[in-house]
Amino acid sequence: MDLSLALIEEDLGAEVATQIACASLMYLRRPGRQAQISPLLKLQMSDREPLRDLQIWMLEHLHLPLTVEALASQVHMSPRNFARSFVAAVGATPARYLETLRLEAVRRRLEETSRSLDQIASECGFGSAEVMRRSFVRNFGTPPGIYRSQNGAA
Repeated sequence: MDLSLALIEEDLGAEVATQIACASLMYLRRPGRQAQISPLLKLQMSDREPLRDLQIWMLEHLHLPLTVEALASQVHMSPRNFARSFVAAVGATPARYLETLRLEAVRRRLEETSRSLDQIASECGFGSAEVMRRSFVRNFGTPPGIYRSQNGAA
């Protein structure tokens, strides 16, 4: 699937590849209220290669303090130019995009592991379990513990 999507992206562009990825995403067993399409696939990936590569790099380094300055440095841009370019290409500020990535990682860990909320918060780059909880409630409408009890692995 990854190779197919990479070839489609090369030939037809990132937007078409993202649409196909969203349309073909299937789960073997989807828990009760879990969305069929991952929010990560709904996020717009940049057509600009350095920013697209940065988006992937961000996903792999969620545990780090990813400031605008640090992200700009990764793509060899000034912070101000980076922030403008990122919003124009992705449709979200770097901070909002990063929060979405981190929350998706938290959601997956709540569903798939029994790690403590403190461990998950640390792995996903939240300063504390309380900061993670507030962000989770603001975005999903329920605390992480309740989400886990309703959607976690049996």
